[in-house]
Amino acid sequence: MSKKILIADDHYVVRMGTAIILESINQDFLIDHAENYYEVTKKVSQTEYDLLILDIEMPGSIFESMVKELKQISPNLKIMIFTGHKESLALKYLSEGAEAYLYKSCEESKIVEAVNSIFTKGYYYPQELLYDFVNNGNKMKQSSALPLDILSGREVDIYLCLIKGNGILEISNLLGIHMSTVSTHKKRIFKKLNINSLAELIHLHNRHYPA
Repeated sequence: MSKKILIADDHYVVRMGTAIILESINQDFLIDHAENYYEVTKKVSQTEYDLLILDIEMPGSIFESMVKELKQISPNLKIMIFTGHKESLALKYLSEGAEAYLYKSCEESKIVEAVNSIFTKGYYYPQELLYDFVNNGNKMKQSSALPLDILSGREVDIYLCLIKGNGILEISNLLGIHMSTVSTHKKRIFKKLNINSLAELIHLHNRHYPA
């Protein structure tokens, strides 16, 4: 029986490349595409897909809340998060109900393995994610704490500036400190919060301090 798959990504090359890989697995896959979150919700509302391959940073994204919203629209839909972000975000999306989490940097064989696993077992978790979960429990616990409770006073100042979209030079001028000092504190903030990018910092802030 044919499986309906929706590939949601704002990059054409990613959508087409993923589609080609899926067609190499099974010619009976019925593949559709979406390039923003509005289009995703519209299509999921109108069509019963078996699998959604979802980029978490498309235009209109609402981050972790996307999984819960899409599950409400289509309860039987299986969702695979397909992203460039590492495991610091994985647990959040999996806890919201996603069945799989895969990195865009993975080899083609991993995509094949993931999709096959989703349709046979109902889920797919990369080995490196499982390893991190088992061996770095403290990091996982720390990531669930309130960000501002973990940071020092100066780090909080810089954290709030980063959230507002200020760059290193702007923060340096606002706080009256050297740019190198701002950079050092920024690295410490990222390390303490177990994140790797400004996008992840914003996700974390929105999760713990919703507007």
